[in-house]
Amino acid sequence: MSAQPSVQSLIDEINQRVQDKILEQSNANLLIKLINNADSLEEAISIATLGTVYKKTGFQFTPKLEKTGNTIHYFKKNEDLSFHTDDTKPVNKLIIGDNYVALQNLLIQYKNQIDVIYIDPPYGKDSMGEFAKTNYDNAITRDNLLSMLYPRLQLAKQLLADDGVIFCSIDDKNQAYVKCLFDDVFGEHNYVDCLHWKKKKQPSFLAKHTAKVMEYVLVYAKKWENLEKLSIEPISDATKKIINLTNQDAIRHFKAGVRVKCGLSGIIPKGVYKIKTMEVEYLNDIIFENGETQNEVDVKAKFSVSQEKIDKYIHDHLLFITVNKGLRRDVSESERTKAKSITDLLLDWGDNQDSEKELHDIFIDKVFDYAKPTKLITNLIKSTMKEESIVLDFFAGSGTTGHSVLELNKLNNDNQVFILCQMNENLDDALTTATDNAQKEIIQNQINLCNKIRRPHELSEIMVERMRRVMFGKSLNGNSNFPWIEDNEPYGGNLDVYEIADVANFESADGKTPFDVIDETLYGKEKFSTVKEKIDWVCQNFDKTQKNLE
Repeated sequence: MSAQPSVQSLIDEINQRVQDKILEQSNANLLIKLINNADSLEEAISIATLGTVYKKTGFQFTPKLEKTGNTIHYFKKNEDLSFHTDDTKPVNKLIIGDNYVALQNLLIQYKNQIDVIYIDPPYGKDSMGEFAKTNYDNAITRDNLLSMLYPRLQLAKQLLADDGVIFCSIDDKNQAYVKCLFDDVFGEHNYVDCLHWKKKKQPSFLAKHTAKVMEYVLVYAKKWENLEKLSIEPISDATKKIINLTNQDAIRHFKAGVRVKCGLSGIIPKGVYKIKTMEVEYLNDIIFENGETQNEVDVKAKFSVSQEKIDKYIHDHLLFITVNKGLRRDVSESERTKAKSITDLLLDWGDNQDSEKELHDIFIDKVFDYAKPTKLITNLIKSTMKEESIVLDFFAGSGTTGHSVLELNKLNNDNQVFILCQMNENLDDALTTATDNAQKEIIQNQINLCNKIRRPHELSEIMVERMRRVMFGKSLNGNSNFPWIEDNEPYGGNLDVYEIADVANFESADGKTPFDVIDETLYGKEKFSTVKEKIDWVCQNFDKTQKNLE
């Protein structure tokens, strides 16, 4: 018979887990305090198990504990960093601060309203080596990665609309662990796919064993039964170019995804047009209804947008034609070729070289590393086939998701809105603690950029500067001497920048109470007409923002 553990042995085991870097010291301190105050040994043993395993899907990690404090966290607008270029366009948001607190505050306005979430969490530049350097002040081990993600995914799930979808980029070493975590939070039945993204054009000749050219994108639905069809198809330069119709050639061949623009007359000229294997006398002889061809043709053609959008494209003489091979009616069910709207191999969806060039064209000097290309995120968002979405990225990094939403709006005349969340960092402190020479160079370039635009040495300034350059076409100092503007028109649009402020829930000084400092208009509310309305709203909504992770 095994000996009954003592309170001290339980504490010794927790301390050992701290030494083994499995349990964070702050979590250990809280557990030891609870054990010492337990009413019985049985209760102490139950408390100690919180620091040993977290086991649902066959893997173990130590979850962070949530503790309610007396400090209310709320949004405060940064007027200096915010800017509007066109008040007829929607307002995008950038939130600077701890994304856990940011998500808590977003729930006040956006619960069950976010259509698309894309995240690229900080899984480490060395694929979770002994210690991974990140924008955070701690060294993230895999245990910390899962523990950090778990409560944030719980909040993200509450934010997603019932037909919403979440995409998560992850590397090969962490994909299996993070997928298990997603299975726990979202449910394995809501798993959609694990996409393979080719992140490098060519493998390294210095590869020790196998060349690492792939990363992964996990795809989960909030509720599988409510998820609209995703349409993720490989898109290359050959299939996205615009073809102008003229009277040359009798037969036109249009690949799936080609934008077909009418001639100067606005009328599709006579001739035989072939879309894959569909052949008709005139292209305008095809009868479209509710986005699908009604003619008895070899292969049905289907638009990837709504009927209203089709009408607009026809009016503007711009058609977007795709082919769905799975809708043939002239074959039996067993012979039918299964339609595959999601391909799990993402080729020609941008790569690391593309993202490096994009950032070079915007900033000239290298100020970010390991950023994702806009083409990857643009195609992921577009795959939801929604023309108006709220897109959230709470590990925003270099701001690529915001840039991608702006590009998508420009291409399709959509009205997508982005919300970005990013932890801030003092660049001078980061430079002092950095040990890698390449990382030191990037941080120094970031500091130099802040000096040029005469802004504080903060990481958030760099992301805001990217948004300003691509939306406004100018740097904060008024210069437009960066390559991106030579080949692109500014997107326009509006950006409100929020920071996270704190107030004690017991503050009673005149003008400083939570009811005075919290601005309801930042949460989509009109100004309250009475003090009682304001008090009721704050009391009902901000209790969750007092919960901290220990």
